Amino acid sequence: MKKLLKIILWIILLLGIAFLLFEVSKSRNFQFFGGLVNKAETEDKVAAMTFDDGPGVNTDEILTILREEDVKATFYLTGKEIEHHMEDAKKIVGAGHEIGNHSYSHSRMVLKTPTFIIEEIEKTDDLIRQTGYEGEIHFRPPYGKKLFLLPYYLSKQERKTVLWNIEPESFPYIEGDADKITEYVAENIEPGSTILLHVMYESREESLKSVKKIIASLKEQGYQMTTVSDLLKHQK
Repeated sequence: MKKLLKIILWIILLLGIAFLLFEVSKSRNFQFFGGLVNKAETEDKVAAMTFDDGPGVNTDEILTILREEDVKATFYLTGKEIEHHMEDAKKIVGAGHEIGNHSYSHSRMVLKTPTFIIEEIEKTDDLIRQTGYEGEIHFRPPYGKKLFLLPYYLSKQERKTVLWNIEPESFPYIEGDADKITEYVAENIEPGSTILLHVMYESREESLKSVKKIIASLKEQGYQMTTVSDLLKHQK
């Protein structure tokens, strides 16, 4: 009976540890190593518009919107998509936007070998430099997932993990409606916010439509839209 009880307790303990690690892996404000940013701690009315994935079919359209609105944004691109759409990636750089590393293959960066993590990041860094981008390259893990090895590797390079604090597309009842996406951002914005959107693919048409509306709404509230690097300059 005592042996059975010990087994049960061990199972409960292991399940508890597994649950804790799962929660840490998706946390927007905690990791075991290095710097983690999901927003800037500031009282200034600034916010960063960030776009994950791509380059894709909507590259020209999103660049046109940002140019017309006189806004600079941060694009977290995947290495594989840069390889396939190098000219589009160069257009993003040429328009003066910031480029971030979003891994090569867009795989979850947990339960991976050190070699896999290093190759995913360094290969994409290389491709980003091939676009002509010369600025600092922040890293954003696919799906926001990280645990031990990824933060440790980034910390050794003195690189921050950049996440977000506003993600309207994570709600099924919001993501398919540009007006609802805009309303959600407008209601949840705060100084130093980092907004996450996906606009590069045909399936993200409503997100793309929301960009102009979001910018107009935030400007009405007195916000200045900027890149992640510029946003961090406002950090207290």
